[in-house]
Amino acid sequence: MSELSLIAAFEELLRPRSERIVRWVGDDAAVVRARPFAVTSVDAMVDGVHFRLDHPGVTAADAGHRALAAALSDLAAMGAEAGEAYVAMGVPEGLGTEAVLDCVRAMEALAERTATTIAGGDLVRAPALTLAVTVTGWADTQEELVGRDGARPGDAVVVTGALGAAAAGLAVLDGRARGDDALVRAYLRPEPRLAEGRALAALGAGAMIDLSDGLATDARHLAQRSGVAIEIDLEAVPLAPGVADVAAQIGVEPWELAATGGEDFELCACLAGEAPATTRVGVVAAGDPDVRFSAGGAERALRGYEHRLG
Repeated sequence: MSELSLIAAFEELLRPRSERIVRWVGDDAAVVRARPFAVTSVDAMVDGVHFRLDHPGVTAADAGHRALAAALSDLAAMGAEAGEAYVAMGVPEGLGTEAVLDCVRAMEALAERTATTIAGGDLVRAPALTLAVTVTGWADTQEELVGRDGARPGDAVVVTGALGAAAAGLAVLDGRARGDDALVRAYLRPEPRLAEGRALAALGAGAMIDLSDGLATDARHLAQRSGVAIEIDLEAVPLAPGVADVAAQIGVEPWELAATGGEDFELCACLAGEAPATTRVGVVAAGDPDVRFSAGGAERALRGYEHRLG
């Protein structure tokens, strides 16, 4: 299929979901009616780096879902309402037309569930499937939004959902362990916690981050940006079903897999009050800006995922 034919097919697949959209797919640029505060994030995923199409059962549709979900998760971490997405897709030689369309279908399905409009993008040839997603969220006041720098001593540290499923699912995909298909799906098809992010912001969260690189890394970002110490009780970390079994197979503690694996795309927040539908895993304290982890009464040294560019 030619570039123009693919773009025409994309137009048939996509739908606008907001009265803000004035012009979108089919014009040189999108035109959107703005609300007072725009919240913008860019995320990129590349085959062989962020996912592997050579894994058994992994599809271009999985890649499309993950790419949009990861970008929308950044909006969730700010407490923003989802708005528009713009997708630049690099397509390698040999990736069939139907796989490209499935990739877009999966993104559109997630966009529909999250009230997001895929309002434009670009299509190019690339050495590997590459998905660069820009998302814009919205808020009416600055006070509705949350950064990483507002944690204060005495705040509770909470997380949404259960952790470790994505890391366990990747271990299953890699052949390092056996586990339930639900773990693999958690890795391939994460759901951005947009409603939870807005709820935590409304409850007064002073700092928040999505758990893309693992609690061990992402909590450290909160500590450093806020200039506080954070103490995490690893035995309080909620484990997704099946994580303990996979952890035993690969020879690590369940809380280590859950805290270091990343890509759960749950939220971690610091706030003074109670937060329903979350689990308290620690506390903010005065001290050097770092994170102290403990389990079984002993301090534990943990590091989550860190990107290496060279």
